[in-house]
Amino acid sequence: MQNQLVKSLTIFLLTFTLSSSASYALTTYLYAPVDGGPLSPVTTPKTGGGLNIDPSAPRNSECPVNGQMYTSAEEKVWASRRPIVAMIENMPESRPQSGLNSADVIYEAVAEGGVSRFAAVFYCGVAAQDTIIGPVRSARTHFINLASEYYYPLYTHVGGANCGSSDPKTCTTDKRVQALEQINAYGWGGSKGNDLNQFSIGFPTFWRDYERLGTTVATEHTMYASTEKLWKYASATRGWTNKSQGGKTEWSDKFVPLTFKDDAKEKGSVNKISFGFWESYHQFDVAWSYDASKNIYLRENGGVSHKDRNNDSQLSAKVVVVQFAKELGPLDEHKHMLYEVIGSGKGLLFQDGTATAVTWSKKDREARTVWTDAKGKKVSFNRGKIVFEILPLDNTVTY
Repeated sequence: MQNQLVKSLTIFLLTFTLSSSASYALTTYLYAPVDGGPLSPVTTPKTGGGLNIDPSAPRNSECPVNGQMYTSAEEKVWASRRPIVAMIENMPESRPQSGLNSADVIYEAVAEGGVSRFAAVFYCGVAAQDTIIGPVRSARTHFINLASEYYYPLYTHVGGANCGSSDPKTCTTDKRVQALEQINAYGWGGSKGNDLNQFSIGFPTFWRDYERLGTTVATEHTMYASTEKLWKYASATRGWTNKSQGGKTEWSDKFVPLTFKDDAKEKGSVNKISFGFWESYHQFDVAWSYDASKNIYLRENGGVSHKDRNNDSQLSAKVVVVQFAKELGPLDEHKHMLYEVIGSGKGLLFQDGTATAVTWSKKDREARTVWTDAKGKKVSFNRGKIVFEILPLDNTVTY
């Protein structure tokens, strides 16, 4: 009996040791940093590494996305790439987000249930430095319609609204908002597509920062990536650079830039812009305060300063545009919403301390949104970060 007990205990310990060794080896393999540094599946650096760009060099290169001026060295970097359009969430648990202040353009709209989300365009502003972005969240149809203006961008997200069933009779998502199905239908998906869905890529391009986890923060608020990792993966694994997979088409050949201008010499007196997305959802209320000395707008979200986790800077913009769009939904049991950004409508343009009534039009998914003033003339935007705030038609903007 004693010999049998010893034998059983020996087998258990041997099995445990082998299992633990295998688990450790697998964990080491999955989470080992690319640079060979210490094993750390839970740590995200505050900022990425610099790319040896001289910031004091002349700024004579215009960014095609937002008109801001950069060095020729930075232009050389972005000219070999195509824009990243990343879904960044805005739940209170996700704040402060990483990377928003480094985006060239930001679109904000409700994803579902009164909760707003960002589609952030990264191209010129991160040419000089690898930039951590996140928390990355799921795809939604109206953001895909806007991202399409950048002609097969590197659309970065974690899953998305989808049918969830091959049988239409059991599908629980309205066809109009089946984002993942739309991505495939547009030719973005698959192992060689421009769609960078974390579910099909994984570590080390994407990782979870578990330092965010606490008693009230769920895992879905922890997904991160970096701009350099995304561009490296897209180029090395899928063949997407400034040219499409296979090297046939330059993305910028079909991209229509906005019209840009220098800052106005005379500044206006519109000092604060405020609005909400949904009534009673005050955690998502937005206020932009105008700083005339720098000719920029500084953002508050939910009544507090909206910070970027990478450098603790307050989110700023040179231009804030309110786009009023028809709101549809909730469309299904998941409470999915849809904002009709294809079509036409009204808006408000805030720059140089002024407010201007404008109109917008977008004829189809890939067409560029055209902005015009009361006389039908195309609007000129200040050079720098542009934030488009997409609101339901009947929302009130105070300024």
